[in-house]
Amino acid sequence: MKIVIIKYNAGNIRSVANAIARLGYEAEITDDEAKIRAADRVIFPGVGEAGTTMKYLREHGLDKLICSLTQPILGICLGMQLMCSHSEEGDTDCLGIFDVPVKRFQLPQHNPNNLKIPQMGWNVIENCKAPLFSTEQNGKYVYFVHSYYVPLCDYTAAETEHVVRYSSALHRNNFYATQFHPEKSGDVGECILSNFLNL
Repeated sequence: MKIVIIKYNAGNIRSVANAIARLGYEAEITDDEAKIRAADRVIFPGVGEAGTTMKYLREHGLDKLICSLTQPILGICLGMQLMCSHSEEGDTDCLGIFDVPVKRFQLPQHNPNNLKIPQMGWNVIENCKAPLFSTEQNGKYVYFVHSYYVPLCDYTAAETEHVVRYSSALHRNNFYATQFHPEKSGDVGECILSNFLNL
């Protein structure tokens, strides 16, 4: 199986490649259009800021390329947010694969649970839907780092609670996405990555 990780101006790409290697596969990190189109699976991870990243994607033609892919593609963290229609981070128009906005967490004035922004650490995923998730991942803890979230919508494939209940995973046709980092989520994350590779 040929697996490609899209190379762009975002952090955390190497850790995804290492997670794929732990599953026994090799992933190529590239921004080459022909290699991306020829891949069996494409991963679009990232840590960064929405506005500057979308500018980079447009300048390098990666925005149109990502939207045109027909093989299974997995967006992770910032990758998931950029697959949505618009982000409040930098008032940024995104790829529009999922017709849903990205919003910033707003802490309530009354905050008895001492919630913080960004959400950083382990939290539970619930109401997980196949094919990205198996039944055993429902109710498990995965690792998050984010200040922005995707509201519940028709594309929601998993839910998590932090300030509000929101989409911790999305699915539409061949496009899949997780707000959490499967590559940092231990055995649970490895199972989710394996589910994606075995679609």
